[in-house]
Amino acid sequence: MRASSLFSRTTSDTLSLDDVSAGSSAEYPDRVSVMEGRLQLQENEITLLKSSLADALRRLRLHDQLIPLLKQQLIAVNPAAARVLNQVFCSDGFSSSRKLSSSSALDGTHHPATSQVGNNIEGENGHYGDNGSLAPMCKAPTYDRATQTELTPLGQDQGLDGVPLALTSDIQSLSLEDALPKGISLTEGSQAKLHRIQGLEEDDEEVEKEKDLSRTSSVEEPIHPTTIRSLQREDLQDPNGSTESLSSARQTPISGSPVPPKDLPPSPRSGPLSTILEGQNKPLVRRNSEKLAKDPQEKTKKRLDKKAASSANLLTRSPSLESRTKDLIASAGSPGSRRGTQGQSIKMFIRGRPITMYVPSNIQNYDDLRMEPPVEKLELDWVYGYRGRDCRANLYLLASGEAVYFIACVVVLYHINNRTQRHYSKHTDCVRCLTIHPDKVRVASGQTAGVDKDGKPLQPYVHIWDSSTLITLQQIGLGTFERGVGSVAFSFADSGAFLCVIDDSNEHMLSVWDCAKGTKHAEVKSTNEAVFTVEFNPNDSTNIITCGKSHVYFWTLSAGSLTKKQGIFGKYKKPKFIQCFVFSLTGDVLTGDSEGNILTWGKSPGDVKTLGKGAKVPPQPTMLPDSIAVTLFFPLALQMCETCDNKTFQIMRQTRAHDGSVFTLCMLQGGALLSGGGKDRKIIRWSADLAPERECEIPEKFGAVRCIADVDGEELLVGTTRNAILRGTFSDGFVAIVQGHVDEMWGLATHPSQDVFLTCGHDRQVCVWNTEEHKLDWCTTLEEYGLCADFCPNGAVVSVGLSTGRWLVLDLQTKDIVSDYTDGNEQLSVMRYSTDGSFLAVGSHDNFIYIYNVTESGRRYSRYGKCNGHSSFITHLDWSKDGKYIMSNSGDYEILYWDIAGGCKLLRNRYESKDREWASYTCVLGFHVMGVWLEGSDGTDINALCRSHNERMVAVADDFCKVHLFQYPCPKPKAPNHSYEGHGSHVTNVRFTHCDSHVLSMGGKDTCILQWRVKRGGTGDSGGDRLHSSSSTSTSSPEP
Repeated sequence: MRASSLFSRTTSDTLSLDDVSAGSSAEYPDRVSVMEGRLQLQENEITLLKSSLADALRRLRLHDQLIPLLKQQLIAVNPAAARVLNQVFCSDGFSSSRKLSSSSALDGTHHPATSQVGNNIEGENGHYGDNGSLAPMCKAPTYDRATQTELTPLGQDQGLDGVPLALTSDIQSLSLEDALPKGISLTEGSQAKLHRIQGLEEDDEEVEKEKDLSRTSSVEEPIHPTTIRSLQREDLQDPNGSTESLSSARQTPISGSPVPPKDLPPSPRSGPLSTILEGQNKPLVRRNSEKLAKDPQEKTKKRLDKKAASSANLLTRSPSLESRTKDLIASAGSPGSRRGTQGQSIKMFIRGRPITMYVPSNIQNYDDLRMEPPVEKLELDWVYGYRGRDCRANLYLLASGEAVYFIACVVVLYHINNRTQRHYSKHTDCVRCLTIHPDKVRVASGQTAGVDKDGKPLQPYVHIWDSSTLITLQQIGLGTFERGVGSVAFSFADSGAFLCVIDDSNEHMLSVWDCAKGTKHAEVKSTNEAVFTVEFNPNDSTNIITCGKSHVYFWTLSAGSLTKKQGIFGKYKKPKFIQCFVFSLTGDVLTGDSEGNILTWGKSPGDVKTLGKGAKVPPQPTMLPDSIAVTLFFPLALQMCETCDNKTFQIMRQTRAHDGSVFTLCMLQGGALLSGGGKDRKIIRWSADLAPERECEIPEKFGAVRCIADVDGEELLVGTTRNAILRGTFSDGFVAIVQGHVDEMWGLATHPSQDVFLTCGHDRQVCVWNTEEHKLDWCTTLEEYGLCADFCPNGAVVSVGLSTGRWLVLDLQTKDIVSDYTDGNEQLSVMRYSTDGSFLAVGSHDNFIYIYNVTESGRRYSRYGKCNGHSSFITHLDWSKDGKYIMSNSGDYEILYWDIAGGCKLLRNRYESKDREWASYTCVLGFHVMGVWLEGSDGTDINALCRSHNERMVAVADDFCKVHLFQYPCPKPKAPNHSYEGHGSHVTNVRFTHCDSHVLSMGGKDTCILQWRVKRGGTGDSGGDRLHSSSSTSTSSPEP
């Protein structure tokens, strides 16, 4: 999917394609601008067609001029060639004429007849003419632009069919040896030097490159390949500077051809014909057409005219006429077009589109720039959010008093009393499951497979690590699991010697691993249905239970193999999902299902009356003679006895618990049970005999109960489906200690003077966070989801752009909406205040930038103008430091500049903006941030970037779950940087805080906000290393 991103350096005396493709200014209606663009395109196409036609006529004319010169040159070498030439041209008695297009006569230029072939040419009648005249039977050719005739025998009808060129197939194979008498061969002393025809010379620097690409172009090869394919082109110049122009001749390879003299370097364009020297050896100099031009301006004009006139260059080097038109205009200019100004420009290609960026004046030599990684580095300081919307059994309390949970690629250890975080960050993709060891110190966490930036799958695995040191103790199952790890569990009866794993393959493979050795002990296919959780029996490590969609399986581990028995529902309704289960103190199994029931399972002898669907019952024998009955039904009788002897797991009791699903069950130390409901959002405490004791309901804004962790028998931790973790008791209620978004996020803005930032996303929530206290200050829900935001420079209000073209202004103190406006009917992508807060720019997906006057401290807005010129949706924009100009990017990789103070006019000459200073730098395309793009980028690989306020760093959010830190500016490709992992989805936005102390990054689908501390010049991770992050009060995650 990736198109190559190349960088090339050009001089700014060419007009960039971005300038050509930019639309008209804002004062003209859209329809007029579109028509003007179409008209200009048609004019360019007509110009190209005229150039192509003129070039074709020029090529034909040159061919016709070349033929007599070739004949004359051959006769000059050897008079015996006249007989051969006479046989070719006169013996058949035909006439050759060519009528060219009438358009070629419009130039009014007439060319004199070329000198006749002379030197005793022998005709059909055996007579010879004098030099400069043809035989009496042949008519001299004429060379008019409109009609040209070649040698025609007298008395023949001029209306006969002509030949395209005077040279037929016979003359194409003509060689000097053919013109010599028998027994005479070419020698070094009689060899002739062949030159190019004057007027066919091309510019050395450009044309030589084109010749290597296309040998059939008239500019590169004036002689058409069907006429003379092996013409040798070299120039001979006297030491005194005089040049001698000779003709060229087509030669065919012949055996015994003499070798060129050793003192003569072979021509790189030489054909089979050997070079011939006459007299003294003379230095060989390739003739350059610019040497013949006295005025440098004439040289340039001549070179550009030849380039524009070459139909081969125009039509073969570009896939379409339209794209070639743009290339021609950009390279050579056109009447009435603005030429590039003095200076340098850098051209960058994204998906084949050239993007020209001008080098600022303060950079004297672009090639001498050295790119270094920034001295600052990042370390993970805080993680906002919790993954409860689609995961279960992922909240536990460690012996250290820390709650352990995960989001994105990070496992968070949050001390609930000290309110500090530590982070285990050795996973390469999203963590999906979690469990703790019986010692409550070791932790096992499993991840999904994921893909790398090239689309190659990454193998999932399980890490066993020490929660006190954050050191990885064991990596389980690398290369074994498919797609990801769905559930993990430690054994209890043997002090956690084994780990049971369910993967996300189609068969949901169940495997048991030795934790100390990291080896697989047993493996078996589980089921094709979804599996939600797995647990060892706490009293017997050979018994394992799994549950999921429409099943409960009881597994027995014996001699390295696993066998299963299905739970029998019997007379009870079989639920669609078995969501969770726990073991009671009596050894029974309690399950919670999607019907809101708690089912008690126990071992009992198989009872045919209570066996439900899925139970296998041996067939009963019929009344037959004893001998036959013993012979046929003894095996069946034995199987019946075995069934009666073995015990099966059956439902002993059903308890109605919740309205809707029972998402979680938690067994307390005294035998009491806690259950969490989905639809009713209730937490119920049950006695040992399942009698309800107490209950409470969590607030609706937090969602349903996902999982419960016991703190001290009274205090609880509750994870919810809306990605929150609550702490509280039945008596005092519950408060949120961890909160986050529940859907994809895009909008991110930092306060201009406080440690506050705002986020918004597809969950329609607008959240304001405090970076110092690491908490959510307030949150409000909108009618539509927000995509972008920006704080007013006074810090009192914030504007939020929505998905429908509507945008709101919120008061930070009262949370009230103080202004409500709508621009267009498409989503808004960027909101940006000017430095003094007098203007607000609103970028939309309708390709417009709406400009508003801001008054009353950001509470009143009035439309000032509209920037019209982008051909795709607006992605990023920035204001200049003086608040008069805007730089903007669009979805088709345009960089445009706007004069806002002058009436929202498009600045067509982008060179004038190369030295302008910008108050912020969030545009992903620009000279100062060109180095953040990797080779092969397709234009969507970088979602956002932000320059620090001290203008020393650039933080970049890419599409491959990474955050990068570059030096600012970074105008050269492949700039070195520091790279950090932690997100499990594309990073949608990134911002520096007001004092550059932290960097905030926001994931898309992972709903995770990461807060990075900027370490100024300290030691830490090097660029490209895996993130080893920590908080200010804890150690990092060191390697084992």
